[in-house]
Amino acid sequence: MQKPPVMVLCGGLGSRLQEETESKPKPMIEIGGRPILWHIMKIYSAQGFKDFILCLGYKGHLIKDFFLNYRAYQSDLIVDLGIGKPDPPHNLQFVSDHPEDENWTVTLVETGANAQTGARVRKAARYLDKASRFCLTYGDGLADIDLEALLDCHEKHGRIGTVTGVRPPGRFGELEVDKNGLATQFNEKPQLEEGWINGGFFVFEKEFVEKYLPNRDDLVLEQEPLQKLTRDNQLTVYEHRGFWQPMDTYREFKFLNDLWATGEPPWVRKNQMIRKIQ
Repeated sequence: MQKPPVMVLCGGLGSRLQEETESKPKPMIEIGGRPILWHIMKIYSAQGFKDFILCLGYKGHLIKDFFLNYRAYQSDLIVDLGIGKPDPPHNLQFVSDHPEDENWTVTLVETGANAQTGARVRKAARYLDKASRFCLTYGDGLADIDLEALLDCHEKHGRIGTVTGVRPPGRFGELEVDKNGLATQFNEKPQLEEGWINGGFFVFEKEFVEKYLPNRDDLVLEQEPLQKLTRDNQLTVYEHRGFWQPMDTYREFKFLNDLWATGEPPWVRKNQMIRKIQ
């Protein structure tokens, strides 16, 4: 069964990572030498999703440049500069094999420098073509999410939308203290046991666009559209209990790079680590 297209919100400014985003859009910040956007797309493509729609905004031309030159950036090259040789690309040879799970179709959509998330989705929806549903995620978060289970949850409940709920990681170490003031347990930044937050990784029926996304640049997806969808009893929650990590701060940027450096980043499936990623 053909997988639905995946829309990725790539237009945000990323002001809390200003030292990185002054020169590039947030989805192009690198984790292990590759943009976080690439890691997100690999999460999807490793599970059979090949059709991507990228909603561009701030410095979107740099994302276009990355994909226009994608094969050159990912491969070893031989360029024959001999006298009388034709100009590139005719004298250009790509040496490295192209990974099997990167047989992607990537549509890059200019959705405006100042458009909010809901407006970006509406503007990019014209490229959904005949798809009756689509996936949606942010360009700055990673997870070991089971996308088949997410789709199954969406189909089982038969609602217009499904959002992935996650337990947020704690910001501080957790201490348990006895009556004498001594620590009995110390957990470094545990995952919270109560409450769920929006972890991204949505699935929507196409009707969501026309019914819940009016044509306004100030439309924030997480406000009016999702709140109305909830009031209409049309939003299912898929509970993801595994790894999930956004990249909103420099500390989180460093944390994700440190995880990549271990050789076993938790958002990459073990059986695909060497063959697909490295």
